[in-house]
Order: sequence, then structure tokens, then C-alpha cells
Amino acid sequence: DLDDVLADTDVLYVTNINGPVMQKDDNGFISRLKPDGTVLERAWVKGLHSPTGIALRDRTLYVADVDQLVEISAASGTVTKRHKAKNAIFLNAVTIADDGTVYVSDTPMNTIWRLKDGVFEPWLVNDDLNGPNGLLVEGDRLIVASFGRMPSEGQTQEPAGLLTVNLEDQAIAPLGKGTPVGNLDGLKAYPPGAYIATDWAAGALYKIDKKGKATKLIDLNQGSADLAYFPETGTVLIPMMLDNTLAAYRLSKPAAKTK
Repeated sequence: DLDDVLADTDVLYVTNINGPVMQKDDNGFISRLKPDGTVLERAWVKGLHSPTGIALRDRTLYVADVDQLVEISAASGTVTKRHKAKNAIFLNAVTIADDGTVYVSDTPMNTIWRLKDGVFEPWLVNDDLNGPNGLLVEGDRLIVASFGRMPSEGQTQEPAGLLTVNLEDQAIAPLGKGTPVGNLDGLKAYPPGAYIATDWAAGALYKIDKKGKATKLIDLNQGSADLAYFPETGTVLIPMMLDNTLAAYRLSKPAAKTK
């Protein structure tokens, strides 16, 4: 099962759950690919459990792995540190602020964890997060793509939308009108002033403007997960978690090159 894809210059890093989600089975791994889809190393990093979200800073990869945030050297593929998240159930998405602070969502626990100055701890616990999944730091706020609930959880399906969290006082508010969009998973900025997010349950890619209005860009199969976006080429890469494929789409024309 592919869950997340991260672009770093001419290399793509793809997390592979490789078994049941959230199971600590040592089957998870990370692959390295070329942007054209050529596999450089299928199991570049082994020994993970159920790796999902991934982010990069200063040649260190930060990977969410059930109840740990794992640091991996991007140069060697060596695991250098594991940050235990006590009582976490499913660490999911990872994002990094300009100052190096790492934020990680624990979707079923309505919790956002924070790694700052070497301390990994729950930063915000609030049911208003509504199943926080995708995360994106934007200035002095955190944008959260909420998952809501799926019928498979034994309850009425509840779609969700985007939220904002103030990084100073932790105030939570809907983005714009807060109109529900879907069971959201991956989240990326879509300049100027908008976002793109995947709907895992229905299978779709949405553009969501600053007022919270959603427009479906691509109809997909269920399992569209945590994406990568290349604004310079207008290309989006979407791991199709239940299909075991990595899909590429052109959303817009490549940006004009400056002389």
C-alpha cells in the first residue's frame, strides 16, 4: 500500500505500508524513484512498521510510523532517531515549519503532535479537529485537512473540510465557510491562494479556495492518499493506496522560465 510521496530535487521518496494499516509488523519500507517513475531502490529503507506521512528538512526525513516519528538520513537511508508517541494510535501526516518545528497528526485521537527542540509531545488535543489528516504550515497558522468519519467505522459517514489552527494560541476555525468536502487525506498548497486535497473515501482530487469552496479536479479510485505537487511543471503525484500505484497528472501548464 502506497501512502505518501515526497519530492526532493530529482528523487521521489514513497512510503509503503506493505500490510495492514497501523500494524507493527516490521514490513513497512520506503522506496526511491526517479521523477519518471523508474524505481531506483524499491526497499531503500526497511524495518518500518506502517509508514505514512513523510517530510524533509536539512537532509533528514521525518516519517510517521504508527506511534513513532522516525528520523532517517536522506544521504544514507539510515534510521538515526525514533521519537516515541506514547498512547498515539495512528501518526499520519507530517509537515515542517520554517523554524524546523515538526507537526504530526494522529487522526483517530484528534491530536497534533509537535517535535520542537528535541521534545516530541502532544501539542493540541481537540475533537474539533475532526480526524486531522493532512497538514500544512502556512505562516502563523496550520492548515488541517480533516478526515471526518467513514461508514466503515460503524457510524454515519461524515465528510469534513479544511481547518486553520493558530500556531500561537491554538485557536481552531474553519477555512472560509468550512463547507464539508470529503474524507480528506493529502494536502498541498496550490498557488496562488488555494489548496489541493485528496478525498480518500470517494477517490478524488479537489481544489479548495480560501473561502472553503471545493472544485473537483480529478475523479479517482478510493484510496487516493498523500500527494506531492510540482508547481513548476503543474504536475501532481498521487499514491493510490488500494491500487498499489503512483499516479501522475498535469493540472496546469508548466510555469514560464525566466531568462
